[in-house]
Parts: sequence; C-alpha cells; structure tokens
Amino acid sequence: MAARRALKAVLVDLSGTLHIEDAAVPGAQDALKRLRTAPVAIRFVTNTTKESKAELLERLRKMNFDVAEHEIFTSLTAARNLVQEKQVRPMLLIDDRALPDFEGIPVNDPNAVVIGLAPEHFNYQVLNEAFRLLLNGAPFIAIHKARYYKRKDGLALGPGPFVTGLEYATDTKAIVVGKPEGKFFLEALRGIDCTPDEVIMIGDDCRDDVGGAQSIGMLGILVKTGKYRTADEEKINPAPYLTCESFPHAVDHILQHLL
Repeated sequence: MAARRALKAVLVDLSGTLHIEDAAVPGAQDALKRLRTAPVAIRFVTNTTKESKAELLERLRKMNFDVAEHEIFTSLTAARNLVQEKQVRPMLLIDDRALPDFEGIPVNDPNAVVIGLAPEHFNYQVLNEAFRLLLNGAPFIAIHKARYYKRKDGLALGPGPFVTGLEYATDTKAIVVGKPEGKFFLEALRGIDCTPDEVIMIGDDCRDDVGGAQSIGMLGILVKTGKYRTADEEKINPAPYLTCESFPHAVDHILQHLL
C-alpha cells in the first residue's frame, strides 16, 4: 500500500463511540483530553436526528466532554443545507427535539419529504402522508439510513428501514445526506487544510462510520462499543484499518503509531 501522508485530522462519531444516551463510554473524557495534546484537528460527526445540535452539545458537556460547538457536524445540518439549496418546503419526519435545527425553514403545504429518526411519528397515517407526497414527485431526503442504533435498553430500529419502505412503496430513491455519504465527511472537514488520506475516522458503525470514511480514502477505526456486534468488521471490504475495544484504545493507537 502506498505511504500515507501525515495525520492532520481525526473524525469521531458520538453516540455509541463517546457515549450511549447520557452515559459516557468509560475513559472517553480522558482519552479525548489526550487526543487534544496531538497536533491534529478534531471534528465530531454524527447522524443523530433525535435532538438539535444545541441540545446535543449540552448533553456532551453534562458528561464532561470538552467539545466546542464549531467542532460538531451533524446530518441535520447537512439536511438543512440541502433543503435550502433545493428551496423546498419539507414535511419533517424528525424528532420534535431536532426541530430547532430547521428554524426558519418554511414547512407549510410541504412539497418534499425529509426523514430522520422519529419514533413518535412513525405511524401509518404520517407515513402514508409522506408516501402520497413522494408519489406526486416530491423530493425525498433521508438524513441517514442507519439500520439500528444502541440505547441503554438495547438495540433499536434506526430510520433506515422506514426510508427503505417508502423507497419500495414509491419506486423512488432517497437522497441520503448523512454518513456513509462521502460528501458528508468532506463537509465536516471544511475549513481544515487536509485531504482524506490525512484523516482517520473512529466509530461504532462498520458501514456508516468506517466503510463510508474508507470509501473516500480515510482510515477507519471500528470500536467494539455502542451498536458493534461480533464480526461486524467482516461486513465491509476493505476491512477496517483497526478494530479495537473502545475510543480510549483507538486514541492510544493514534498517539503511539500514527503521529
């Protein structure tokens, strides 16, 4: 394999990698402090649609993570950018706590469908309304298509199965804006002077985090926390650059071997 350029940036997934709901992964706060001693830029990239960016930042700070707002790039931000670019009025199938990230976006008489994780809204009547809009040609924007995610009470369905169901019913394909789309990772790096081969991604999702990052030339570290299940690393090709127990182990490897 060709020699890689020096590491300039680290992308870090949040839910399942740094924390699970309101509980931090053991040792994650100290590991982040150690990583900040390295000469690399750090960005936190997340597909979460359960809460706004402001609420997410508050959650992280309550768990004593040293994170600045400008360091977080969310799929909600990417979706809002696309809605504004297309100048559409979306039917927002997202959690109510995420609505502040779409403040100022007109939603009356919707002519597009934007779907994220919205357990309280995933019922027949609402999905059927989205189905009818899509049948009439409305643009279909999926904030992401994760199959499942980790909660304290176990694994739970993500938006992916609902997006796929609407795609199947309407014979359309959604525009996916979050991980694993390459554009999402590149947008997260905006303002950092680096190329993908100078970046490493750490996450608990073999496909969305690691596979997506590696598809555009980054390295990917898969951690065995969050949604990780045995042999996940065998589900993507090429395999992860590294599979390790947790975020602190990933940081140790970076500090010892990649700088």
